[in-house]
Amino acid sequence: MARVFITGSSDGLGFLAAEQLLADGHAVVVHARNTQRADELRARLPAALEVVVGDLSSVDEMRKVARDANRIGGFDAVIHNAGVLPLQRQITADGLSSVFAVNVLAPYVLTALMHVPARLVYLSSSMHQGASADLADCNWAQRQWSAEAAYSESKLLLTVLAFAVARCRPQVLCNAVDPGWVATKMGGPRATDDLHEGYRTQTWLAVSDDPAAQVSGKYFHHRQPHTPDARACDLHRQDELLALCQTLTGITLDGSGIDGATPDGENSGY
Repeated sequence: MARVFITGSSDGLGFLAAEQLLADGHAVVVHARNTQRADELRARLPAALEVVVGDLSSVDEMRKVARDANRIGGFDAVIHNAGVLPLQRQITADGLSSVFAVNVLAPYVLTALMHVPARLVYLSSSMHQGASADLADCNWAQRQWSAEAAYSESKLLLTVLAFAVARCRPQVLCNAVDPGWVATKMGGPRATDDLHEGYRTQTWLAVSDDPAAQVSGKYFHHRQPHTPDARACDLHRQDELLALCQTLTGITLDGSGIDGATPDGENSGY
């Protein structure tokens, strides 16, 4: 039995992944954005070990989610599933674009502050291919807003992050996943890919003993390795993204503050 934490699991692919892992006998901790969604999630998944609550558009709540997850204990795998696709440019209380905060910065903060698991899975998208990657304007303040372009860019940067973590944490199996275009709330009813295949790769990478799943630094679609955008493998770009995330949060990837102090006095797992 594995212990798995899944962000953004109150609906969509995160919920389906949690449901499948619970059915297979694993211990699953789920996550919801607020208390109302958490109550609904408890009713829908009563077998879940715990529900962690926190709005991943807020840096303070990213830290809270990490603290609460750490209090539950260590995990064998963490699936970074939470994501947003806002139609209009939204700026968070921290002055960040919500699509960058939730889709990129939150996975960075949780990766940095949570106890280090054996496996990490980051939910990317085929839309990352060919996307822009303007780290100087991650908040889309200088560019004309495009929901599709901003989302695509966030998924490219998330894939960059996944490969950076795989490089910096060689002891962890760390991979990115394209779930396909599936009929979730975000994907919409016209999506053409198999919904079940949309979450099976995440659960397979999180818990499977299959040698094909016990790899790192790969990009998967329907349990098959695929070639990501070449920029995701660019070491300089990886370092630039890590440096930006450190600057925005004051947290380094090893869980310490930029000045060497661990934020909030929490144990990062190192």
